[in-house]
Amino acid sequence: MRWSEFQNAAPDLARLAEERFARRGVAILGTIRKDGSPRISAIEPVLSHDELLLGMMWRSHKALDLVRDPRCVIHSAITNVDGSDGEAKLYGRAIERQESDEGGWRYQAFRERWEATAPDAFHVFTVEIESAAYIAYDIGKSQMTVTQWDARRGVRKMSRAYP
Repeated sequence: MRWSEFQNAAPDLARLAEERFARRGVAILGTIRKDGSPRISAIEPVLSHDELLLGMMWRSHKALDLVRDPRCVIHSAITNVDGSDGEAKLYGRAIERQESDEGGWRYQAFRERWEATAPDAFHVFTVEIESAAYIAYDIGKSQMTVTQWDARRGVRKMSRAYP
């Protein structure tokens, strides 16, 4: 489902993910290589016009991974050892969009973000979200809380101790 639909289905989880992506401006993208092994790459997720967008260098390995197999995971950047910032994870499928598609604004969103360094050609994908999770750590209580969502089961929350 589109970002706006995810926001309606799990508003608190969507807000947490949006905050985590906005705070650092970068995230980690997990894709599947041609040989079936995993690849992780840095990405700049952009929320625009009710969609989650990913822009990539033309014919980059991560873009070609998604063209071949759209399954992906987007994980917020972790910036400290104790994990107190929390972790946002989105699982879904990346759908490539063309500049000539209805909604050429997608390309404009990246041209503006990349300012003068925008390449002449690049890939833009929208992410259809299938499931999501947010992990929050309470170091003082040695407890982690996992909030999960998928369309079939809705939002679930569980906490457990960790050493």
